Amino acid sequence: MKIIKKDVLVKRRDTRIVSLDIEAPEIARKAQAGQFVILMAAEAGERIPLTIVESDTGRGAIRIIFQEVGLTTRLLGNLETGKSLYALAGPLGHPSEIKKYGKVILVGGGVGIAEIYPAAKTLKQAGNRLTAILGARTKKLLILEEELKKLSDDFYIATDDGSCGRKGVVTDVLQDILTFHLRPSTFDLIYAVGPIPMMRQAAAVAKASGIKTIVSLNALMVDGTGMCGCCRVTVGGQTKFSCIDGPEFDAQLVDWEELAKRNKSYLEQERHICKLLIR
Repeated sequence: MKIIKKDVLVKRRDTRIVSLDIEAPEIARKAQAGQFVILMAAEAGERIPLTIVESDTGRGAIRIIFQEVGLTTRLLGNLETGKSLYALAGPLGHPSEIKKYGKVILVGGGVGIAEIYPAAKTLKQAGNRLTAILGARTKKLLILEEELKKLSDDFYIATDDGSCGRKGVVTDVLQDILTFHLRPSTFDLIYAVGPIPMMRQAAAVAKASGIKTIVSLNALMVDGTGMCGCCRVTVGGQTKFSCIDGPEFDAQLVDWEELAKRNKSYLEQERHICKLLIR
């Protein structure tokens, strides 16, 4: 569980995004696209889920990418090369359903870009034609831009301030592709990962086209093995657990209103802890 490489991908006054390569040979050997780990940076931190961005069986290592937001991600971001995590479990969750669909649109917003990257690699290997749409508030917050560009047949960027690509959000680009530039029937799958509002809007945009749309949900988790029920979501009118039934689900069946409310359950507590850390 030792950190063997650390890169700060984004460092701004209000945002830090960090990449860590972690020594975990057993996880690296079994991990597949779409799966995640549950980790604790230190005994004082929480257990949090993070997507396995890459697996290197040769080095026996996995790669994770995260934005420092709450207590545990800040503790994790403070760890340097050579230090070890307090706890690490995985791979968890169902792998992505990878096959030759045909033409696939990948939509990544913010740190969600790190989650579409492993899917992009395996979908490309399966012979799919990829259209990637990446989005961030500004150019300096974009991650894995070059890596995804190399994998994509068509590549788009949207930034809130217009500093890179189109000024706007990723769902604006998705809407244009489906409505104006190409016939919706041209595409066989949409895979979207990012903030809940973005995934919800992607589902709404895709609904009219009738294209199957998959999202990877970032529901709150504690245990990660289906025992605590913290990550429950309603999908197609049924209660599902993101950790063992997901994390990927049909976007058209997700109860987005419920998911958004549940993810705000501990918002005030997180803000309080972060204020104490800053002091």
